Amino acid sequence: MNTSVAIDNQHREEAIEQAHAPISETKAIRSTSTKEKPNYELLAAQLDEIKADIKRKVGAEDAAYIRRIILVQRICEWSGRILLMLGFIQPLLWVAGVLSLATAKILDNMEIGHNVMHGQYDWMNDKHINSKGYEWDIACDGASWNRVHNYEHHTYTNIIGKDRDFGYGLLRLSNDFRWRVKNLWQFATYIVLSVLFQWGVSYHEMAAERVFFGKKKDNRKNQITHNELKKRFFSKGARQLVKDYVLFPLLAGPLFLWVFTGNLIANLLRNLWTSTIIFCGHFTGDVETFKQEDCVNETQGQWYYRQALGSSNIKGGNLFHVLTGHLSFQIEHHLFPDIPARRYREMAPKVKAVFEEHGIHYNTGSFLKQYASVLKRIIRYSFP
Repeated sequence: MNTSVAIDNQHREEAIEQAHAPISETKAIRSTSTKEKPNYELLAAQLDEIKADIKRKVGAEDAAYIRRIILVQRICEWSGRILLMLGFIQPLLWVAGVLSLATAKILDNMEIGHNVMHGQYDWMNDKHINSKGYEWDIACDGASWNRVHNYEHHTYTNIIGKDRDFGYGLLRLSNDFRWRVKNLWQFATYIVLSVLFQWGVSYHEMAAERVFFGKKKDNRKNQITHNELKKRFFSKGARQLVKDYVLFPLLAGPLFLWVFTGNLIANLLRNLWTSTIIFCGHFTGDVETFKQEDCVNETQGQWYYRQALGSSNIKGGNLFHVLTGHLSFQIEHHLFPDIPARRYREMAPKVKAVFEEHGIHYNTGSFLKQYASVLKRIIRYSFP
């Protein structure tokens, strides 16, 4: 079976075998949907062909694009840091510096870091633009993100009990989870998570592995020791704190507070933007969930179908798509996570046509429509 996930078949098969062995085998996707299921074999063949066609085109143009984006990101970062220190001349220069630095952080997080770490540019054989060695400008350790998101989430998208990204262990977003009193204030939890999003992502694996709190799961096979998790968590977090709130402010001398505050707001803007885009791609009202047995004996066509039902897109212009890391095409990203994201725009009309042929809902809408749907879902499942 040809897989669209950037992991090898052996790892995926081992993970499926470990997915609660007592579960009975199944040959069909079971979701919350009651609609007629598509022809999985034909669906897989059509989507595989779309992927193969794009892979034949990937090359120098894509390499030039990502290098150009990296250059723009660096220009925005250093322009922003300089402008922060010129705020004493004209406050508007400080505002421009904050926006420039926030843009740099967003580009690093979304269009560069996220996509490079998915292996979308590994074919370039550039050690600086490679999933194995890239480290992004957020508190989350890159290796931790690869384990929890790049592997678990993209293999078991929206399978309850397997995809730890669904609700991040903090939010009740479907009836698959038992209602608890704390869910009454989960909208406030969502706001806090969005404000501190880089730290939420960083702590995500620690929380899931019950490193500090909670009962350890007997059937959990840890890929890394808890001591190593703690070491990486505190090490990466400390580097980010020192860089943004000690080193650069100290270099600014008497302008310490100008730079400190500017960095704080730039990080806040990046956190709010990335969390909002990610929630719009994963937690709109039409997104469906699945049971654990859905991953057993899952064919490529069934895997594609699950990605289709568990994703949503956002309409927008060119700049909007770049700033989202092209995660505004979350459907295409879930289907083809290792394809350079700039190609999703080209793939989207073909994917939509295939979905229509099979009667699959292509979940897309404006930013306001999708975000309103996310907020409605959070509020709806705050109650029993």
